[in-house]
Amino acid sequence: MIFSKKRLSQKVIPPEIPTLPNHVAIIMDGNGRWAKKRHLPRLAGHRAGTGNIRRIIELFVDYKIGYLTLFAFSTENWKRPSAEVKGLMRLLDNVIGKEVKKLHEKQVKIVHLGNPEGIPDALRSRIEKAVELTKNNAKMTLNIAFNYGGRAEIIDAVRRIVSDGIAADNIDEALLSSYMYTADMPDPDLLIRTGGEMRISNFLVWQSVYSEYYTTPVLWPDFSKEEIDKALKAYAKRKRRYGGLDKEK
Repeated sequence: MIFSKKRLSQKVIPPEIPTLPNHVAIIMDGNGRWAKKRHLPRLAGHRAGTGNIRRIIELFVDYKIGYLTLFAFSTENWKRPSAEVKGLMRLLDNVIGKEVKKLHEKQVKIVHLGNPEGIPDALRSRIEKAVELTKNNAKMTLNIAFNYGGRAEIIDAVRRIVSDGIAADNIDEALLSSYMYTADMPDPDLLIRTGGEMRISNFLVWQSVYSEYYTTPVLWPDFSKEEIDKALKAYAKRKRRYGGLDKEK
């Protein structure tokens, strides 16, 4: 199944959401538990979760969100059973093969966040081709965090700063940010985690320090437009002070 022919843009953004975030990041958790509840193998849950990615991307495109970052596979996920890891690789390969043309038509720019080393050659090549094909698109930037770890990203940035011979006195937040995988992108305004867990799991450690967090017990394959709207409504009610205080009225 690919993108639905019925456009989600026909569904008006609820009036309770007066302010939309520019950058939304999502920890897509709960595929395995979704499958277990249905007495299915874990890979069936990942397949269902992959199918939901397509729907959610389309929703955010129609909501005119500037940046969407999806946590697809962490550096720690290699520890999972080899059969599950291989299955996840095949799923991602299939998704890119089926969806990149549609995303390109929708003017979505695909960016890979993470370390390309360790990714199977065929999959790495497909990712690189998708990135190259969509690099000039400007309607939405879709970051796929694959073989990604927040601490590893920071270490990689520091190593490249040292390699470039930058003096210690010249290192500040702006410089370090420019060496991150997300260089030239805004930090996430809203970070959503499905599946009910209350942790960020080494995701966007540097970039999410002032993100608004939203968690839901809904498992990723069941995460829907209605659940997205709940998250956006919650975000619209937040007061973002960035360490400061509200101005006196």
